Amino acid sequence: MAKVTIDGKEYDTEKMSEEARRQLTNVATCDRKLEELRNEVAIVQTARNTYARALSELLQKEEA
Repeated sequence: MAKVTIDGKEYDTEKMSEEARRQLTNVATCDRKLEELRNEVAIVQTARNTYARALSELLQKEEA
């Protein structure tokens, strides 16, 4: 008996219709993808900051 809480209400997934279970699966898939994308954004932001810092340091050396 798996339970899930949606909009503050607890539901037994075994009592859900097939369509409701499909939609639940779709929501879970989207949640996983959003988490993956957040992680990718963090990685790209970190790389961008590193490149920007390297550029700034390079430009400072070129001015000297």
